[in-house]
Amino acid sequence: MSALLALCSSLLWGTSDFVAGLKAKTIPAAAVVGWSQLVGFLTLCVVVVVRGNPLTASGWQGWAIAAGVAGAVALWAFYGALSTGTMSVVAPVASLGAAVPVLLGVATGDAPSVIAWVGMGVAVLGTVLASGPEIRAGLHVRPVLLACVAAVGFGTVLFCMDRGARVSLVSTLWGMRLTSLVLYAAVAAVRRSTGGVGRRDWPTLVFVGLADLGANAFFVAASTQGLVSVAAVLGSLYPVVTILLARAFLAERLKPIQNVGVALALAGVVAIATG
Repeated sequence: MSALLALCSSLLWGTSDFVAGLKAKTIPAAAVVGWSQLVGFLTLCVVVVVRGNPLTASGWQGWAIAAGVAGAVALWAFYGALSTGTMSVVAPVASLGAAVPVLLGVATGDAPSVIAWVGMGVAVLGTVLASGPEIRAGLHVRPVLLACVAAVGFGTVLFCMDRGARVSLVSTLWGMRLTSLVLYAAVAAVRRSTGGVGRRDWPTLVFVGLADLGANAFFVAASTQGLVSVAAVLGSLYPVVTILLARAFLAERLKPIQNVGVALALAGVVAIATG
């Protein structure tokens, strides 16, 4: 059951990323993030009320704010990269965020295993092989850079969520999305624009918001019902879903060396999760 739940989280994450990337081709990436986060936030408000979570415990607030800021930047960069670059390259690069909690953990006294360090080296090599041919071919480097920004942001979110969840997972998730919403609301107020979102955009935005929140829920359930290491490995496979959808619906095809790079990047992420 734990493995099935973790695979469901990967399926939802990968699918929501693909759909969000497509939507970001028609409306600004910031609008996709802001409105989909609103959906997730309202859903979490219902969860908080139903579960009777008082949100009064101390210790999670700072981590939630940090995760919200990092997540807001990461999602904007990621959706922007997906909408302007090759999804089959962008998704594995962004997944390198799995290495960030390891490095931050070292800074706070953790001692990662050898396989985690090897995984980081393999993942970096895979990223170079996957993105290098596109850059040398004269394609814009911006999507790759945005994917790297997203990786750092996602990794920071994972680290902060881990610390905040030690007090209250639901409260930390709620605070994270509230922080993101405040940031995007401020940007919308300054720019005097809500992103040009129309009635036809709402079904997609609702799906992205619910799928992202559902993926988090499945992953937490998998982690609590079985081995965390197994859940981490299977949950880290979400880029595979995005790649398969990009090949099926966008006819994306990579060069042989890029396919090797993508495989190495994914293998490195799995090794990091295992370690």
